[in-house]
Amino acid sequence: MTGDAHHLLPTGNPVTLIGADGHPVADSGRVFPSDAELRQALAALIVARRLNDQAYALVRQGRLAVYPSSHGQEACQVAAAQVLDDGDWLFPTYRDTVAVVGRGVDPVEALTLLKGDWHCGWDPYEHRVAPHATPLATQLPHAVGVAHAARLRGEPTVVMALCGDGGTSEGDFHEALNFAAVLKAPVVFLIQNNEYAISVPLARQTAAPSLAYKGIGYGVPGERVDGNDVAALLTVLGEAVARARGGEGPQLVEAHTYRMHAHTNADDATRYRTDAEVAAWVERDPVTRLEKHLALPDTEMSDMHEEASRVAARLRDGLNQDITPEPARLFEHVYATPTPQLREQQARLADELAREGAVA
Repeated sequence: MTGDAHHLLPTGNPVTLIGADGHPVADSGRVFPSDAELRQALAALIVARRLNDQAYALVRQGRLAVYPSSHGQEACQVAAAQVLDDGDWLFPTYRDTVAVVGRGVDPVEALTLLKGDWHCGWDPYEHRVAPHATPLATQLPHAVGVAHAARLRGEPTVVMALCGDGGTSEGDFHEALNFAAVLKAPVVFLIQNNEYAISVPLARQTAAPSLAYKGIGYGVPGERVDGNDVAALLTVLGEAVARARGGEGPQLVEAHTYRMHAHTNADDATRYRTDAEVAAWVERDPVTRLEKHLALPDTEMSDMHEEASRVAARLRDGLNQDITPEPARLFEHVYATPTPQLREQQARLADELAREGAVA
């Protein structure tokens, strides 16, 4: 075992390729994504922003129970989905609807949990997207397990595991990093550091120089990236995925971004942050930054916005449909083989419904 741990150290400053003004950063020393990749990312960003705003409107209309918006940090999720191959897996948090949709999940299915209809609205195996995780960091050990299993089978699978800055304070985060490092599991841990865990600022989460340093103690290399610069994200995450796929084990990436909206619709963000703080981040908006950089023709931009409108319409139409509850379906997908206790509960419910004249 080598005593040289310098390769584990993150960069001093977050990697940035496109500045807030839309101009490339000189002498970045990193490979710049192609125009085709950036066009793909911009189209996805425009859809993502519209999806976030539409979902927030649906909450106000009572069609969603809750929505944790990623308005302002969409670039992290767009890039995370874009750098993965079809055979790779994504393990999202509750705030990562954009990444889920980016992997091909229908937006209505992606929001079924947050509407309160199902624990998961899509087939995880079809899309290779794990269910939304509402408890903090509990999905991370599972992500490592999937990656390790794929490696044992000789598959070239890489797992992208997402978490927030608050999630790094959970035991599951540390267990997952240690597990992944020891097993050299092909996992990329992407921390979306949006400065707050609900109302708790980053300074009260950690005393480390940055969250990227949290991998050092486990032997996981860390890197920092501007989370509002989709070009930098595509490069840094793309390189991390390539290293993991090449057998170099897990990678940790901290993306510095900002949650523009409240934690959820139930949160009053004005109680713990100022309007001036939010306004400073508006100037670093990931959508307008890439729009400035590409300066695409109006016709091409119009096409992207029309697609975003179609997604929003699909979301409205799908979530405006009333669902007839089917109580018997409560027992589906709990276990692959139902336990005796579950069968007993199912029979009891069926009996109660039959006595009330309902259909189980």
